Amino acid sequence: MSGELRFDALNVHVGRDVEQMARDAAAEAASVIRAATSARGEANVMLATGNSQLAFLAALVEVPDIAWESVRAFHMDEYVGLPPSHRASFQRYMRERVAARLSVKEFNYLSGDASDPEHEAARYAALLRAHPLDLCCAGIGENGHLAFNDPPVADFDDPRDVKIVALEPASRRQQVAEGHFAAIGDVPTHAITVTIPALLRAGRVLVIAPEARKAKPVHEALYGPVTTACPASILRRQPNATLYLDAESSALLET
Repeated sequence: MSGELRFDALNVHVGRDVEQMARDAAAEAASVIRAATSARGEANVMLATGNSQLAFLAALVEVPDIAWESVRAFHMDEYVGLPPSHRASFQRYMRERVAARLSVKEFNYLSGDASDPEHEAARYAALLRAHPLDLCCAGIGENGHLAFNDPPVADFDDPRDVKIVALEPASRRQQVAEGHFAAIGDVPTHAITVTIPALLRAGRVLVIAPEARKAKPVHEALYGPVTTACPASILRRQPNATLYLDAESSALLET
């Protein structure tokens, strides 16, 4: 299956394979960035981490004719207590895959090893308020999370833009399965995350969710109730969002 589908307010784009999906998502992201830089002279962009984002980010950094020097970048979560030198640090992930490849205007990082995580969350929230997002590129976790808004802590009406959360075992197991940690005991128990309302406040939201392991949460998000039991289900109420799938992650679609 490939093509365009609609689930309530949400547009769903299904690519033939992960490479086509990544190119298509990167092309739309580039269009949003170009429009913002043309209109205002700058663009504010949030990017996600994780193995599922690798093909998309690799495609995005190769798109020509983007004024990266006018782009202010953010990422959406970080482990509490983890230094940026750690191989699993999301700050390191972004430095190696984006900042080292592009001359962005600035890349604003969450510091997981900040001495006061609550103060760090407040600092980052203030930055996001000062620089409203034109584009948010997210993923979907195996438990349906958006950023690190796992089912037990997800709040569709969260009054905060950035908060400290306890990670549920499913999220921590996913990090081990992806090879970022040797064992679940090595995975930090808490993270700083951008909240769901702050993610979805962006002018455009692109959710990139390839791979067979995402087929189940994608099905739950599109066919189940809109509930924090599957945080990604809130995407069905977002006319400003597009969900990008490949052949494997779309395998359970009933259309």
